[in-house]
Amino acid sequence: MLSSDTAVASGIRRPPFLYVACLALGFALDRLLPLPLSSPQAGLICSIGGGALILTGVAIMAAGARNFSRAGTPVPSNQPVRALVTSGIHGWSRNPIYVGMLLLYAGIGTAARSLWVLIFALPLIAILRYGVIAREETYLERRFGDAYRDYKARVRRWC
Repeated sequence: MLSSDTAVASGIRRPPFLYVACLALGFALDRLLPLPLSSPQAGLICSIGGGALILTGVAIMAAGARNFSRAGTPVPSNQPVRALVTSGIHGWSRNPIYVGMLLLYAGIGTAARSLWVLIFALPLIAILRYGVIAREETYLERRFGDAYRDYKARVRRWC
């Protein structure tokens, strides 16, 4: 495929916006309709667990972005893909950046002890899967054909 191709995947929204919107909605509901997530040990456990999720998520996102950068293809999904990246962390998950973002999201919700944020992880996953990833996969199949179909057969979507 030509690198001058200007077609892009057309997800319903850019993924960072979806994550931030769910976080904002979760924190707003925490204020309006609190669902306490607390026990005597919850503070320390949530802080440590949330921090671990945040660090893991950031590391996975960075590895995915680094893979894209090394292949000379942009990370933002609103720009045309220049290369099919299948090695490194992309050999473990077809969507490591989204996995990293989800871990970061869950870590924030856990550290903040926000049950609403954690509840919104489920619709967020569904929106990502059907409103973003499905459209990206259609675009990548059109762009890379059998090479992408072979990659899909070898590597799981999330992890």
